[in-house]
Amino acid sequence: MKQLFFIAVALIIIGAGVYLYTSNNNTTSENEPNDEVVTVTPVEPDNGIGDGAQPLVSPLAPIEGPEVIGRTIGGRDIIAYHYGTGANDIVFIGGLHGGYSWNTSLLLYQVMDYFATNPSAITDDVRVTIIPAVNVDGLETVTGTDGVFVASDVTASESERITARFNQNDVDLNRNFACEWQATGTWRNQDVSGGSTVFSEPEAQAVRDYIERHEPTAVVAYYAAAGGVYSSNCRRGVLPETSNLTNLYATASGYGANEEFDFYEITGDMVNWLASENIPAISVLLTDRTNTELSKNLRGIEAIIANY
Repeated sequence: MKQLFFIAVALIIIGAGVYLYTSNNNTTSENEPNDEVVTVTPVEPDNGIGDGAQPLVSPLAPIEGPEVIGRTIGGRDIIAYHYGTGANDIVFIGGLHGGYSWNTSLLLYQVMDYFATNPSAITDDVRVTIIPAVNVDGLETVTGTDGVFVASDVTASESERITARFNQNDVDLNRNFACEWQATGTWRNQDVSGGSTVFSEPEAQAVRDYIERHEPTAVVAYYAAAGGVYSSNCRRGVLPETSNLTNLYATASGYGANEEFDFYEITGDMVNWLASENIPAISVLLTDRTNTELSKNLRGIEAIIANY
């Protein structure tokens, strides 16, 4: 009997060993076909940046993604770029006259580079919005691109640049806004189209719609060429804050300060329309149509930002 008992126990032990050996081999075979043990280091959702940290954003990117605010007649995007998260939205607009004043767009692309590498230049109370090109079609005509470019990209003749002042409906966009609008406006000593109706052009509509959606604190628009800062006004006198911005920008930049643009009659002007909407707005006219005068304008821009 004792022998039978010991034989039974031995059989049980041997059976258990065979079961465990087979079970381990099956598990390894299912998970690792090559019979190799692979060690996988756990990775956090943020790819190991740190507990609770968010993935890093490229320092060249604005705080928010680019915002398409409309499209040109040619179907090109009109884009607003945002920097900072403050409550005071200060908008800088260039390229209203497309390829004729291409340096106004180039200036704002250079300002975007500056903010990308100097984020501390934007205070906590401010969000900077940059719309570098409104007449993107006209700009593309002389630069060959509807995005970032350099001065050497501009090879168009003077007559081609003049044509590129207007949009593809041959409308001067700075005559298409709702302040003393007329179907026929004036540029220097010649007649230009102000559009079939006020805000008839998609480019002007894009600016209008952005302004109405976001209600910015202040707007600075760039043109060429007279080398000065000009206050906006639409039949109601210059807003006190507009006068303040005019003097701040002029003093910091070294441009002259002017209460109004009086070289010739202006109808349908964008910054004057902003004045009618009680939004402080100024025009900065660069000295010529090739240079961006970046250092001067950065001083003016920083003075505006510091004001808020």
